[in-house]
Order: sequence, then C-alpha cells, then structure tokens
Amino acid sequence: MSALNPYASFLAKSDPITVIESTPGILAGIVGSLDSDILNREPAPGKWSIRDILCHLADTEIAFGFRLRQSLAEPHHVIQPFDQERWAAPYPNLTAHDALDAFSASRKWNVRLIRSLAKDAFSRELVHPERGSMTFQTLVETMGGHDLNHLSQIERLAATRS
Repeated sequence: MSALNPYASFLAKSDPITVIESTPGILAGIVGSLDSDILNREPAPGKWSIRDILCHLADTEIAFGFRLRQSLAEPHHVIQPFDQERWAAPYPNLTAHDALDAFSASRKWNVRLIRSLAKDAFSRELVHPERGSMTFQTLVETMGGHDLNHLSQIERLAATRS
C-alpha cells in the first residue's frame, strides 16, 4: 500500500477489492434497521449525519468511477479533486435510502470493471495534484480505505440511537 494513500491505514491487511465489494451489503444491513430520525441526526453542529455520509459515498463513487475509467483510458491521467463540502450542499434535500441505492448501483458497476481487468492494469500510473504520482492499485486501495473510514463513522452514529 502506498504512503501516498491516506486511507491505506484503514485497510490494514484487508484486500481492497473484497472491501469495496462488500460495502454496499454492510451499509444496507445497517441502514435498513434505522429510522429517519437516526439517519438524519447530526452528531454535532456542522458534522455529517448518516444520510450525509451516504450521500457523500454516492458522490465519491461517481468520482471514483470517472477516475478509474480515465486512468485506464489516458496515460498518466491527472485526477480532478473536488470540494466535498460544496458537493454536500444539497444533502439535506436527499434521502439516505436514495443515496444508498445510487452508491450501490455505481459500486456494482465499478467492481465489475475492476474485476474485469488484467493484472497489469493495476500498475497504470496516474497523478493526484495534491498527492503526486500513484497507481491504479492505489486508487482501488483508496476506495477500500475510504469505505472503511465511513463505515466506522456510520456504525458509531447508528449505535447512538437514543
């Protein structure tokens, strides 16, 4: 795992593809047992609710999908970063269940792409403007670590039901 990947520590020794493949089901299991009050409750002013995290996951899955495909299509693709707080502006108008559906569908498609690739595709180089050179593998590891980070946040928020 790359030192350039801030999410690598969340993976520990977990296989990133296994992690990203299992995340939608884990989320569905958690979210299915929660009512809208819990899903929409901000843990503190300015902190994301479970709904907000699910919306963020749906948004980032779109970004990851684009990054995956661009890095396969273009040599040394330069990733376009985005401001997650600005992307979060419409989250209060969206539902947790719609966000989970969008995330799950996009993730399924992205996993199918990743699983279809030859081993050498994972060494393709790309560039993140803030993190420098990395590989397609690093991008997949980022997806897995990002999932685990937000899964732990959602699990903590779900545990505070009262």
